[in-house]
Amino acid sequence: MPHAARDRDLDASLRADVRRVSTLLGESLVRQHGPDLLDLVEQVRLLTKESKEAARGEGEATGPWTARDVIDQVRELLAGLGVDEATDLARAFAFYFHLANAAEQVHRVRQLRVRPEEDGQLLRTVAQIADEAGPEALQRAVNQLDVRPVFTAHPTEASRRTVLDKLRAISDLLSTTTAEGSTARRRQDRRLAEIIDQMWQTDELRHVRPSPVDEARNAAYYLGNILTNTMPELMGDLAELLSEHGVTLPDDGAPLRFGSWIGGDRDGNPHVTVDVTHEVFQLQNQHAVRINIGFVDTLIAVLSNSTTIVAATDELLDSVAEDLANLPGLDPRVRELNANEPYRLKLTCIKAKLLNTSARIQRRLPHEPGRDYSSTAEVLADLALIEQSLRAHTAWLVADGSLAAVRRAVSTIGLHLATLDFRDNAGRHHKAVAALLAARDAEGVPAGVPAGGQAAAAGALASPASVGSPAATAGAVPSPALVGSPAATAVAPAAASVDDAASENYLELAAGPRQQLLSSLLLSPGPLAPPSSLKKKRARTLEVFQAIADALRLYGPDAVETYIVSRVRGADDVLAAVVLAREAGLLDLGGATPEALIGFAPLLESVEALRSGGQILDDLLSDPQYRRIVRLRGDLQEVMFGYSDSNMEAGVATSQWEIHKAQLVLRDVAARHGVRLRFFHGRGGSVGRGGGPTYDAILAQPNGALAGEIKFTEQGEVISDKYTLPELARENLELALAAVLQASALHQEPRTSEAERGRYHAAMEEISGAAYARYRSLVEHPDLPEYFRASTPVEQLSAVKFGSRPADRPEAGPAAGPGFGKLRAITWVFGWTQSRQIVPGWYGVGSGLRAARAAGLQPLLREMISNWHYFQSFISNVEMTLAKTDLEIAAHYVAMLVPAELRHLFDDIRTEYELTVAEIRMLTGENQLLDNQPVLQRSLDVRDQYLDPISYMQVELLRRIRASEPDEALQRAMLITVNGIAAGLRNTG
Repeated sequence: MPHAARDRDLDASLRADVRRVSTLLGESLVRQHGPDLLDLVEQVRLLTKESKEAARGEGEATGPWTARDVIDQVRELLAGLGVDEATDLARAFAFYFHLANAAEQVHRVRQLRVRPEEDGQLLRTVAQIADEAGPEALQRAVNQLDVRPVFTAHPTEASRRTVLDKLRAISDLLSTTTAEGSTARRRQDRRLAEIIDQMWQTDELRHVRPSPVDEARNAAYYLGNILTNTMPELMGDLAELLSEHGVTLPDDGAPLRFGSWIGGDRDGNPHVTVDVTHEVFQLQNQHAVRINIGFVDTLIAVLSNSTTIVAATDELLDSVAEDLANLPGLDPRVRELNANEPYRLKLTCIKAKLLNTSARIQRRLPHEPGRDYSSTAEVLADLALIEQSLRAHTAWLVADGSLAAVRRAVSTIGLHLATLDFRDNAGRHHKAVAALLAARDAEGVPAGVPAGGQAAAAGALASPASVGSPAATAGAVPSPALVGSPAATAVAPAAASVDDAASENYLELAAGPRQQLLSSLLLSPGPLAPPSSLKKKRARTLEVFQAIADALRLYGPDAVETYIVSRVRGADDVLAAVVLAREAGLLDLGGATPEALIGFAPLLESVEALRSGGQILDDLLSDPQYRRIVRLRGDLQEVMFGYSDSNMEAGVATSQWEIHKAQLVLRDVAARHGVRLRFFHGRGGSVGRGGGPTYDAILAQPNGALAGEIKFTEQGEVISDKYTLPELARENLELALAAVLQASALHQEPRTSEAERGRYHAAMEEISGAAYARYRSLVEHPDLPEYFRASTPVEQLSAVKFGSRPADRPEAGPAAGPGFGKLRAITWVFGWTQSRQIVPGWYGVGSGLRAARAAGLQPLLREMISNWHYFQSFISNVEMTLAKTDLEIAAHYVAMLVPAELRHLFDDIRTEYELTVAEIRMLTGENQLLDNQPVLQRSLDVRDQYLDPISYMQVELLRRIRASEPDEALQRAMLITVNGIAAGLRNTG
C-alpha cells in the first residue's frame, strides 16, 4: 500500500478510536451522574470552540458574536457552577485527554506495525554505516556502544500509577482490531466501559506525597517491563542485523543500560537520606533477582540436553559438582530428576545462588563464595561455562539464541537493575571538608600529607595545625569503619563536636589555593578525622560516600559509577567531593594497589559554568592526582549539562547554544589530555527544559562529541509516554541506539566545511546575543515575579504532590531574575505551561532571528535550516512550543487574575510571541505553524476544543481560591484542572 494511503487509513483509525472512547466516556458520565453533566460538557465545549472560531474569523461564529462575547458567556456559566459541578466538569474534560492520549499511543503502535521493515531507523543506520564506512567501522562503533537512559524522579508526572495502569489496559484493548458491529467489538466495548467507569470512581489525585522509595518502586515497574518485554527481542534483533554485515554483538555486552537518580539525588531533596538509599538499593536488587530468575527459568525449560545423548565439558560438570556441594539445601528431587541434564542442574544452582544473594543482601551479611554472587561478573561466568559446553557439543544454535539472549539480559540487569548516580551540590561538599579539617585541627588528628603536597598546602590554611605542620604529619589514623557499624554511625555529643565557625579558613580560600590543598589531601595515608567528630549535618554528607562503598561491596562495581557535583564553578568544587570519597575508602591513590571505585562528573548548569567548562575540565585533568583517578577509571571522564537551569537563566536560544559550544570546547580539552568524554544530558520533557525528540537531539551534537557513550535523563510524564507500551519502548530505544551509532561512526568529522561552520556559528552568536538581551529584559523586570505568580497557578504546585522533591529549592540557585532565587526550573516551566504562555520554550527567539535578518543573514539562515542539524532541531522544537502556546487563553488568565498595573508584561509577551511566529514562518516558508507536520497540527487543533474549557475552569477556580478562605473541595477541583491541562498538553514541565 502506498505510504499516503496507509497514513490516511491510520489517521481514520485514530479518529475513530478517539470518537469511540469519547462516546464511551459520555455514556459513563450519564451512568454516574445522569444526562445533565454530559449536556453541560457539550455546552461548554461548543461555546469555547465558538470563541476560538470567532477569534480566528472562522465558522458561523463570525456573525453577531465576537470572541469576547462568547468568552463572557463561558465565564458567566462557569461562575454560576457549584464546587461539585465544577469538579465533575473539570474531571470530564481531563478524562477525555487521558483517553485520547491512550488512543494516540495505540495509533503510534499501529504505525510501527504496518511500517515496512526496511523503514526501521536502526536497520537503515546499520546498513548506512556498513556501506559508507565499512564493517570494521561498524564493529568499532558497536564495541564502543554504551547508551544509558537515566530515570529521574523529577516531579513532572501528574497522573497516579493506578490511573496509568487503567490507561494501559485501555491501550491494550484498543490495540486489538475488531470489526464494528461484531461480537468481539461489543465485548471489547463492554470491557472498555468497565475500565472507564472504574477510572471515574478512582481518585486521580495523590493525597500523600510519594516518598523516594515510592518513586523508586514506580521506576522499577517501568524498568521491569522494559527489561522483560522489550530488551531481549531488541538486542536479539540487533545481533542478527549486525551479523548480516559480519559484525558481532558480544553476548555478555550491554550496549544499552539503564541508570537512575532515584535514591541517589540529594541535591535539593531532604527526603533522600542514607537509609532511603539503602532501601532503594535493596528494592532494585529484589526486582533484578526476580527478573533474572525469570530468564533462568526459561533456560531451564529450553536446555534439556542430556548426557545420555550428548556429552558436556569437564569444566561444566566440575562446576555443577562444586555447586551441589556448596548448596546442600537444594531439593533432592531436582538432583534426581536432572541427574543426566547438567545444564538444568547448573541453571538450578544459578537460580539458588541468585536467591541466596538477595537474602544475604536483605540481611546485610558478607558474601559466601560458592553460595551466592558478589557481582554480575560471577553470574555471567557461570553462564559462560554453559555457553562453552554447548558450543563444544554442536549446540551453537541455542548458544547464539536463547542463551545469548539471557546473557545479554543479565549483563544489562545485573544485581542492581539500574546503575544509581549520586548527586549533591558543591557547597555541601566544601562544608563537609571544612568540618573534617576543623575536626582534625581541634582534636590533633594527624593528616599525614606526604612531602610532595606540603608546599602547596602549607600557606593555604593559616590554622595552627595546617597541612604539613608537625601536628598534621605525625601519623595516620585507622581506616574508616564500614557503614552500619557503631563507629561509622555514631555522632559525638554536642560538646565534642566542632563548630562550623572553626572551618572558616578553608571556606574563604580562593579557588586556586583550595584546589591545591584538596589535591594534596588525596595522598594522605589515612582519614582526616573520624566521622564521629562531625556534627550531624556534616556527617550526613560523608555518610553518603560510605553508603556508596557499602553498595559496591553488596551489589558489585556496576551498582554505582558516577558521583555528580552540581553548582560547579571550578575544579575545586569537584575535588572536594573526591576528598570525601577518599575518606570513605572509595579512592586509594597512595597504596600499593591504587584504585578509584567511582568516577566524578561536574554538572554545568549556568551560563557562566558552561562558558568555563573547558577551563574547569583542563584544571581537573592537569591535576596529577585527579588525572590518576581518571586513568584508573579507564581514561573516561563524564560531564553533565543542566538544560533546565541554564534555560531559566538565559532563555532557550542562549541555553542550547552555550551547551552546544561547551561540547566543542570540552571535546578538544579531553582530546588534548588523552581522555574519552561521556556527555550526560539532563533534559526535561518540555522544550523549556531541553526536551524534544531524542533522535534529533543526539544527531544535533557537534562532530566528535559522541564515541558510543551517552547518558540522558528520562523524567516524569516522558517515562510513561515512551515506555508504557512495549512497542513504543522499543521504538524509542531503537532510535536512541541508531542515533548514537550514526553519530559515533559517521559524525566524527564535520558535515560542513570550516568556512560554513564559521558562518553558522557567527549567525548563532548574533541570534543568541539578541535573544539573551530580550529574555533578560523580561526576567529582570521588577514586576515579573508578581506577574508570574498572578497569571499562573504556580502556587498550587506544592499541593499537587507530584513527587518527593519540594517545589522550591532549600537555597538560592541559578535564577531567572530578582525574586526567583529559590524557584526551581521545573516550577518555572510548570507555571508558564499551565497558563498557556510557555515563555521558557520560545521567548527571545524572535528577537534573535530578527537581529540576524537585520544583519543581512536571512539567506544564511535558510542555508542553516537546510544543512545544519543543530539549527533544524532547535527551530523545530521552538515551533512546536509556539503551536502549543495560546495567548488568547493566556489573555483570559491575565484579564481575570492579574492586577491592571502588571498587564503591560503580557503585552510584551504577546509582542515577542507574534514576532517569533512571524520569524519562524518566514524561515520555514509555512503559512501556519506546523504546516510541515500536519498530523501534529490537526491533533493540537482538536485538543483545543477540550483543553480550552479546562483552562477557563482553572481561571475561575483560581479566582475563587484567591478571593476566599482555604477550601479543600475548591482546592481539589483546582488540582484536577492542573492534571487535565498537563494531560492535554502532554507535559507539565
